[in-house]
Amino acid sequence: MPSERFANAIAAIDAANSADPTLVSVRGRQRQKELAHAELVTDWVSRLTTNPSEVLLLAARAHHIRRWEIPRSSHPSGRAGYLAWRRALHGHHAQIVTALLTAEGYDADTVGGVADLVSKRRLGRDPDAQILEDAVCLVFLETQLSDLVPRLETEKLVQILRKTLRKMSAPGIALAGDLPLDHRGRTLLAHALDDSD
Repeated sequence: MPSERFANAIAAIDAANSADPTLVSVRGRQRQKELAHAELVTDWVSRLTTNPSEVLLLAARAHHIRRWEIPRSSHPSGRAGYLAWRRALHGHHAQIVTALLTAEGYDADTVGGVADLVSKRRLGRDPDAQILEDAVCLVFLETQLSDLVPRLETEKLVQILRKTLRKMSAPGIALAGDLPLDHRGRTLLAHALDDSD
């Protein structure tokens, strides 16, 4: 059973994300985008590992906390601007979740572990970081691929999918094959998977 502190922390994270002005329809329900995505990442984490740590579950819920507050347009176009935007977001997420978890009475090691995960500082060194990365990629494929299909050329879409698959572990990629994608999405994903072998 989750502790009261954990339940309160999840409620605080969800409350922060419920202010998202962007609404999306996910799994048949219209919700605030970051609230819905946080719930989906949590769900995928529970499918990727049978015994997720509390640190991982908190990071899954807070991975994009209040993301809309730093829009892509706040940084220059191009790759350098994109990377600077991503770094700013990582720091933003870490700062907000640090304050929330500290207010709930979490110890410094737990708070630091969650902040490291949402900042992607543990990638390549921590199994939890890979599980979180897999879950985030699965949410991207589930919720955003179909929106990209009519807007981008096939080769660009395949490039995006290849980059996404390169971030994922074998178990994450296996779950991607079970996603309820439309025919076009499945074809593109199969093409990217063939090319990544």
